[in-house]
Amino acid sequence: MEVKRVGDISQEEFMNEFYLKGIPVVFENASKVWKAKDLFTPNWFRENFGNRTTDVKGTTYSMREIMDMVESSSESNPAPYPCIFDIPETLPELLPLLEPLDLNYAKPNWLRTKWFSRGHWGSATEVFIGGPGGKFPYLHLDYYHLNAWITQLYGNKRFTVFPRGQEHLLYPKTDDPWRSELNIFEPDYEKFPLYKEATPIHFTVGPGETLFIPYGTWHSAYSLTPTISVAFDQLNRKNYKDFLKDVWEFRKKESKLKAVATYSYAWLAGQSCRITEG
Repeated sequence: MEVKRVGDISQEEFMNEFYLKGIPVVFENASKVWKAKDLFTPNWFRENFGNRTTDVKGTTYSMREIMDMVESSSESNPAPYPCIFDIPETLPELLPLLEPLDLNYAKPNWLRTKWFSRGHWGSATEVFIGGPGGKFPYLHLDYYHLNAWITQLYGNKRFTVFPRGQEHLLYPKTDDPWRSELNIFEPDYEKFPLYKEATPIHFTVGPGETLFIPYGTWHSAYSLTPTISVAFDQLNRKNYKDFLKDVWEFRKKESKLKAVATYSYAWLAGQSCRITEG
């Protein structure tokens, strides 16, 4: 099995062939609609946002420091990964360069409506920056059963996804079933023997390419070169039912009262989005 790559397909074709079936796919040139395409480079970020900061594993770094680190990163001595900037919060100037954010494919997206934009709901629009040898710290599912869209704008990143139905081979953590206990980059087969039966799918996403990861898909990533990518999430009627379950479970850990209030709002917001679509 492999992850397919597609060119200029219609949104209807994408919906029927990949989205509704829950199949990952790489768009070869969906990002052509963004002004950010061919613009985002380490030097461009240094020159325009060198003093902007973010926290990485408990340490605050400037954009300039991060770009210096990732360009000197190596597999034997990798830069901290991932370095993430929340675009609306710390780099709002980028937003006009990323329109239409949905790339004319990630729609409908209820997270872009006034109803869901009032809460974070696990959603974010972010810049991910990494260097050679940078590994996402764990194999995971995205919280709230959201679909993930990742557009690689600079450098090459290798992704790993697993076909659905292999959850029992991936050792989800008991206290956080969205994360795996095992390290897929250096698997311990004695500790996790069932992983031998898993069938990871590896593929590379390069500059200008966009990866669609449907909700419920286990995945991780590894930077092969200095990389800059933009990621955002998607919610609509297909993953809404599972989203609601997550809202309840996550908020219930804080308090039942908060769970009731948040779930009620999410339910009302979803009904409003359904009516608007209808």
